[in-house]
Amino acid sequence: MNAPAAPQIAELEEQERRLTLPRFTHDDAWTLGTLLVELARERNAPVAVDIRRGGQQLFHAALPGSTPDNDAWIDRKRRVVERYGCSSLLVGSRFRAKGTTFEDSSRLDPDTYAAHGGAFPLTVKDTGVIGTVVVSGLPQIEDHRLVVEALEKFLKA
Repeated sequence: MNAPAAPQIAELEEQERRLTLPRFTHDDAWTLGTLLVELARERNAPVAVDIRRGGQQLFHAALPGSTPDNDAWIDRKRRVVERYGCSSLLVGSRFRAKGTTFEDSSRLDPDTYAAHGGAFPLTVKDTGVIGTVVVSGLPQIEDHRLVVEALEKFLKA
């Protein structure tokens, strides 16, 4: 089976506009996190899930098959969202669109930052980016899509 194609930059930007939240509380973090865990369990996905608001971790889960490396990837992808204010996949895609890579051109330590899919900004309407939701354990496009799917379901609830 072929890996899914990466979304185009315009699609990634549209996802971020569309997935703006009216608010984000501790209870919302629990609801979103458990939704992500449920979606991952349905697929037997060996992922770790992390949700933060500001510097505070509000939710974390490591499903069977995930490893400590997934937590390291979560931290690296989360730092990209915190620095650039947009999804880690979008950041990496923008570098690739310029004919380079994040690792070659960002001037950031790749042991600290990873512009790979799976980290998404939690953006609150009229406030801006207040945190992150991150999945690690699948190929980067699948990590990203899992987060987007969960945010879409969360906003419809």
